[in-house]
Amino acid sequence: MINKQAITKEEIHSILKNRWSPRAFSGDAVENYKLVRMFEAARWSPSASNEQPWSFMLGIKGDETYQKIFETLVEFNQLWAQTAPVLVLTCGRTMSLKYAGKPNATFMYDAGQAVANLTFQASADGLFVHQMAGFDTAEAARVFSLPAEFVAITVLAVGYIGDPEVLHPNLKKMEYNPRERRDLSETVFMENFGKTNSLFLISPK
Repeated sequence: MINKQAITKEEIHSILKNRWSPRAFSGDAVENYKLVRMFEAARWSPSASNEQPWSFMLGIKGDETYQKIFETLVEFNQLWAQTAPVLVLTCGRTMSLKYAGKPNATFMYDAGQAVANLTFQASADGLFVHQMAGFDTAEAARVFSLPAEFVAITVLAVGYIGDPEVLHPNLKKMEYNPRERRDLSETVFMENFGKTNSLFLISPK
């Protein structure tokens, strides 16, 4: 297995340090109980007014749902996603249930939180999740007959990590590249946007 543990300036939870988005998955099936736990974690994600504006289409390799999701992917993602034993389509409800007839302004944010919960639970169970925006959202809505108030948001590839050597040659380099993130001094500000918070200029102990 490739070691792509995050090189952090401060100690963070090991689940967060070890989470990354591989493209090479093994052919091993994901146990049903781990799939259920992933979605249970998503179920308990926070959301504005407890709207819970997320839904998921679960595809297991070999079934119709998997194939439908796979066919919506852009060619680049199809090159590697075919190794994943599980594909999941994330859907979001754009309209509020609590306030009838009004848009839910935070549905995308809340659905993202649910996927984050799902991802961390999967990581805790030894699985890896690769999230994708590269797919045809309109086609996904069509093939799954999404109600008018729902939109397709992301596709997730889920499974156990595999051998990068099985990947298309154009993808191998990305699999081995180190993980990078910008510095916190470029992300967390004070007083005015862009003014670095002095807390993040202090060298870690």
